[in-house]
Parts: sequence; C-alpha cells; structure tokens
Amino acid sequence: MNWEHIKADWDDVKGKVKSKWGKLTDDDVKLIGGKWDQLVGKLRHHYGYDKDRAEREVDDFLKKA
Repeated sequence: MNWEHIKADWDDVKGKVKSKWGKLTDDDVKLIGGKWDQLVGKLRHHYGYDKDRAEREVDDFLKKA
C-alpha cells in the first residue's frame, strides 16, 4: 500500500496505526490525519526515534498494510 491509499483510507487505517504504535493517543492519531510527516514526528516524540528510524518504521508499516 502506498501513502496515497493510507491518506484516502485513514479512517480504516488509524486502528492499525494505534495497534502498531500503542503510545500514540487518540488525539495524536486524529492530528496525524493521514499525513506521513505528522506520523514520523509523533513517532519521534513518543518513542524517541531519530528521523531515519521513524521513517523506516513508517515505510515498513506501509509494506505490511
């Protein structure tokens, strides 16, 4: 799945996002709203990932979504 599909189907995907990254709050997921850069930023904030690690995590998620 590519990010355009994620954005279009955000209401369906956000449960998978919360399941994968349990530290994200409902407010975080709402704020992310299907935006790749917002998800990367929230992962960095909640998990302490550096930028490269957060981007890899999101890319891996896309491959499995």
